[in-house]
Amino acid sequence: MTKHYSILPGRRYPPGASTTDEGVNFSIYSRHASGATLLLYADGSSDEPFQTIELDPELNHTFFSWHVLVVHLPPGTRYTWRLQGPYDPGGNGWMFDPQVDLVDPWARSVDARCWERAQRCRDGARAHDSIRGIVLADHYDWEGDQPLRIPSEDMIIYELHVGGFTRHPTSGARHPGSFLGLIEKIPYLQWLGITHVELMPVMAFDEQDVPEAVGGAGLSNYWGYSTHSFFAPHPGYCVDQEQQRDEFRDMVKAMHRAGIGVLLDVVFNHTAEGGRGGPVINFKGIGNETFYMLDADDPEQYLDFTGCGNTVNANHPFVARFIIDCLEYWVRDMHVDGFRFDLASALARDETGTPMHHPPVLWGIELSDVLAGSKIIAEAWDAAGLYHVGSFPGYRWMEWNGRYRDDLRGFMRGDKGRVDDIATRVAGSSDLYQANLRHPINSINFVTCHDGFTLADLVSYNQKRNAANHENNQDGCSHNLSWNCGVEG
Repeated sequence: MTKHYSILPGRRYPPGASTTDEGVNFSIYSRHASGATLLLYADGSSDEPFQTIELDPELNHTFFSWHVLVVHLPPGTRYTWRLQGPYDPGGNGWMFDPQVDLVDPWARSVDARCWERAQRCRDGARAHDSIRGIVLADHYDWEGDQPLRIPSEDMIIYELHVGGFTRHPTSGARHPGSFLGLIEKIPYLQWLGITHVELMPVMAFDEQDVPEAVGGAGLSNYWGYSTHSFFAPHPGYCVDQEQQRDEFRDMVKAMHRAGIGVLLDVVFNHTAEGGRGGPVINFKGIGNETFYMLDADDPEQYLDFTGCGNTVNANHPFVARFIIDCLEYWVRDMHVDGFRFDLASALARDETGTPMHHPPVLWGIELSDVLAGSKIIAEAWDAAGLYHVGSFPGYRWMEWNGRYRDDLRGFMRGDKGRVDDIATRVAGSSDLYQANLRHPINSINFVTCHDGFTLADLVSYNQKRNAANHENNQDGCSHNLSWNCGVEG
């Protein structure tokens, strides 16, 4: 592709790449950027852009947004941004670098085939190793589909990993490890009698975000709790890279036809960029001091309440708007039925990390008209000791009831003094919810999930055995309340 396209000033809203009758409007927010350049690529593997557009501060800049409309630009075009501005990580936290390609945080689809995390961390490598947004045309036929409205009291949730659910050859799936492969297993899900699937992270994440020893052993970030593009489906779960969004929609539509709701496990507490030594993918290069909690005494350091190197500054007004816009997009445009929020208590902290009584982002989610019919479920704790089970901010929020899990496990292995506890849990955990004018349906009762032991492990092992992950058995939860029934294994 060698054609150069004409441009118009464009508009600041909506952010991201949006198609119009005239072409494609690109817009990106950055409070402190002094300049912006849009780079257009023929595909995900092109070393060089076919067109580079330097935006005019007079014509293409409104308030804190940079924008441009590229006339008649075709779908499938890849794009990145470069932002100019001050570089002062130790002062104001700014990390602008006009040589680094940034993937658009609002991209609806991304191409990561050239991404090299280690190289980006090592030398800030430039265009050839970047994740790129994909321009999309939106002509999907939902055939009358809408999110389901299954009552909360009737919910039976089945947590699954899209990449793993149909990966093994015994699944017989024609498209293993994908959204389309999941469609093939809907009869099995119906046979189980569940009402909802809860998909472990499916927003585009960095499979290369692993400790060095793990990567050296040929392993990758499998679970997906390392998001970089919150509006985009994970390309690794798609068969046709040009149809990522529609393959996800096909899966949702098929689930709804079968009467099964779709919940997403979302990770807004941290991102794939990690801490000080992590790569610049997008947020660090757009507004490091806006999107992340920084140490006031040493802004080069990130406050870490997640155990993952950084903490999203979720209650900054713009970041809160970003999160809510993202959730509303997945409901309005992708028809999902709700969300489970990973380490949700981290979203209740202000920019210094202090817990807030009325966190704006959480109340914004609760009060959103678009999300009014959606299930919102909190993992009501974070990695720094903030524990909200029974007291999570807001009244609509349901919570993963960790007390139910622990009391039931202790009771089943014969711990003394558990009878009263388990009776309270089975009866609705009134000790946790009644005083706050909440109800039994605010409690999501579970025994196992992706964290810690599986149900089989609970009666097979007293100690975790994760040596195969090459992290010296340090990964994974050690608090399992398991019993090996007399023989380890």
